[in-house]
Amino acid sequence: MKHHIIQLAMALLLIFSFSSCEKVVDLNLDTSSPSIVIQGNVFDHDGPYMIQISKTVAFTESNIFPAVSKAKVTISDNLGNSERLTETSPGTYMTSTLKGIPGATYTLTVVAEGSTYTAVSTMPEPVDIDRIYIRKSDVGSNREVAFDFQDPAGIDNYYRVIEYVNGSLKTGINVGNDKLYQGKIITYSLGSSSIKKDSVLQSGDRVRIQFECIDKGVYEYFRTTKGNGDQSTSPTNPTSNISNGALGYFSACTVRQDSIIYH
Repeated sequence: MKHHIIQLAMALLLIFSFSSCEKVVDLNLDTSSPSIVIQGNVFDHDGPYMIQISKTVAFTESNIFPAVSKAKVTISDNLGNSERLTETSPGTYMTSTLKGIPGATYTLTVVAEGSTYTAVSTMPEPVDIDRIYIRKSDVGSNREVAFDFQDPAGIDNYYRVIEYVNGSLKTGINVGNDKLYQGKIITYSLGSSSIKKDSVLQSGDRVRIQFECIDKGVYEYFRTTKGNGDQSTSPTNPTSNISNGALGYFSACTVRQDSIIYH
């Protein structure tokens, strides 16, 4: 029986708001007091995993986020494992033994500057990439990179796609869910170029995709992140899954990767 293939609409899923070093961008920073920013991941492959902690600055200051050192950072899971992370450089904290396991729930606890921040993320089961290929674009005569995957039936799934071209992270991020595509084979189109004209793919470019299965809280963070093209004069901060007013996110996610030469 022929599979029914559904193409996700890139215009609905593309949120141009994430820099190559994965700092929170377009935040509402015009406040009298700085906020703490926490970002990190636990993956379903061997670590170490990294948590980065910094602080916002006033809107009128340079876009340099000062690191937060000497924090107490712990990641534990519902399987009885717990690890205190080591600060390897100012504001960067690394695991050494923790291993991400699909289905497990991870709790991040950060004690910094007299306050405690927590976040909880459950690692979904992985979804494999069936194939990656080049095809004719539905718009115009360009050729584009696409990949197929089988969405698991009967459960809500949330996805994040990160794209690298010749080893460099491509500006912008894609997130989506399976609300309209439950249990179907989904074709995800990356396109032949991004919003910037100077990033059009050239023949011979190597395109690598990082396909993450994320939980709902992490999806909401990226979904509500303001895009670089947003014209709002009063931007709001993304919906963080971290408590106590912290900005950023903590994600326990599965990762699958594949690559192709564009031609």
